[in-house]
Amino acid sequence: MNSVFMLLVVREARLLCRRPAELANPLVFFAIVIALFPLAVGPQTQLLQSLSPGLVWVAALLAVLLSLDGLFRSDFEDGSLEQWLLSSHPLTVLVLAKVMAHWLFSGLALVLLSPLLALMLGLPGRCLPVLLASLLLGTPILSLLGAIGAALTVGLKRGGLLLALLILPLYIPVLILGSGALQASLQGLPVAGHLLWLASLTALTVTLTPFAIAAGLKISVSE
Repeated sequence: MNSVFMLLVVREARLLCRRPAELANPLVFFAIVIALFPLAVGPQTQLLQSLSPGLVWVAALLAVLLSLDGLFRSDFEDGSLEQWLLSSHPLTVLVLAKVMAHWLFSGLALVLLSPLLALMLGLPGRCLPVLLASLLLGTPILSLLGAIGAALTVGLKRGGLLLALLILPLYIPVLILGSGALQASLQGLPVAGHLLWLASLTALTVTLTPFAIAAGLKISVSE
């Protein structure tokens, strides 16, 4: 199963590299939202600092959500999903490899880009490690939870709005913990509690969401 998992990750990585626009869209959206915000509220450093934790996390959440609509769509259209269902390999392992490859090329790139954009908002340098840690723990949760909605709406031609309605309520705890960790760091308070909760949610989603994604794909393909 380890070899199957790695082969599928490599396959998905190659397919994503052939569609650079799909990889760039979430990152460009993330950068534009943060770059435009100072123009809208003004250059006041204190105001931008106080708003930066929530802004960075909301922008990251929406950027990840933007990239999820087509997560399984190409596989659904070319019949790969049906082959996955007929395969002797566990569907949970296959979908976990798919989501992992997606996160490596979109979520991880977003994490690496975030410090530069956070500095544009006046976030102090001492807060950057907390920003990276919170996004590194939180973006896999966003991808895995979003993949559940993508699996349920893969057969719909315009499922983006329904995907957002299904998934956004599940994102609220991650948003609260991620922005709360950054806000605590900005105020000089301990952040270990927020990060430990995010780590617990990451472990929980990695363990349970592949089963929900697999069930969603079975429902969508059977229809």
